[in-house]
Amino acid sequence: MLSDQQILRIPGPSPIPPSVQRAMSQPMIGHRDQETKELLQRIKPDLKPLFGTEQEVNIITGSGTAGLEAAVVNTVKPGDEVLVIVTGAFGDRFAKICAAYQIKTHRYDVNWGEAVTSDAIKEYLEKYPSIKAVFATFCETSTGVLNPVQEIAEAVHTHSNTLFIVDGVSCVGGVEAKMDEWDIDILVTGSQKAMMLPPGLAFIAVSERAWKVIENNTQPRFYLDLKKYRDNLDKDSTPFTPAVSLLFGLEQVLRLIEQEGLEQVYARHQLMMKMTRAAFNALDIPLLTTDKAASPTVTAIKPADFQADELRRILKEDFSLTMAGGQQHLKGRIFRIGHMGYCSPADVLQTISVIEIGLRKAGKTTELGKGTQAAQEVYLR
Repeated sequence: MLSDQQILRIPGPSPIPPSVQRAMSQPMIGHRDQETKELLQRIKPDLKPLFGTEQEVNIITGSGTAGLEAAVVNTVKPGDEVLVIVTGAFGDRFAKICAAYQIKTHRYDVNWGEAVTSDAIKEYLEKYPSIKAVFATFCETSTGVLNPVQEIAEAVHTHSNTLFIVDGVSCVGGVEAKMDEWDIDILVTGSQKAMMLPPGLAFIAVSERAWKVIENNTQPRFYLDLKKYRDNLDKDSTPFTPAVSLLFGLEQVLRLIEQEGLEQVYARHQLMMKMTRAAFNALDIPLLTTDKAASPTVTAIKPADFQADELRRILKEDFSLTMAGGQQHLKGRIFRIGHMGYCSPADVLQTISVIEIGLRKAGKTTELGKGTQAAQEVYLR
């Protein structure tokens, strides 16, 4: 096989468009110079539609987890009560961040592979009226679940005066997000997934209601102080040294999204999800989630008659195709396919075809081409 060829089909980091790679290779500029100021001026308005907000989107140099921690440390303080909805490993991470800051954390745990229901959250908030914020995961990367954040937001704001804070790291840019219309108070994402960039940037949009809470929050913070980012962004700057090369890439990403059209981007992700799910249904290999709960950006598969990690090993060795494994108690029991960002139906067809060969080598008796055909038929429909 070609030593330089890597077929990356994990739910982040995701492949980088060549034009974005070229943009990131531009000569370095001073981060306090006029060129960077103008770069941020061009970027700012084009980020807003991806979040569905009229608020400015703050840019932090750091991973998606830095964005999640910023959402916690800016809105609540030690002793405050919060509710964290845990539908997988990244909901669990939100809970761990809260616990690290000595915040009284209520967990609402959902079976991994299932989405949370808004009725359950209504009941929980009525039971615990002192909760100051509700944290949820939009797309739970570890399970391929897309939680109904619009319905949850309505439940939160109808039955409490709390903030609703959402981790959108593995789906913003690939699924519709209407932060303002849905009444989400903070929406976070990262650069390395549907945003088609390398890891290194976190994006955080904040509602007016959340800013009022942040202004009055006495919890100490320094690098992750969102007020610093807001005030500097108003002046087309950043409070600390930004990842300038990633900003070059971000400008090109936003240009590519504009060229394709945001609705077409969302439709492409829906199509890739349906093609992937149809393929595994045709191959009689169980999916972890229902169609209703499925994410357009990542699909989790739970095989019953072959080893998930053995299939992953074969595909990596034979085809340089990388898929993700399971996390925590699902380790070794599932594999996950990322179909987000710089990914097309052609990439899905390639992936399914290669997986069918891997299944044979892993010892599963299956008809070659059956999954690929099912995906092709979805595309043609």
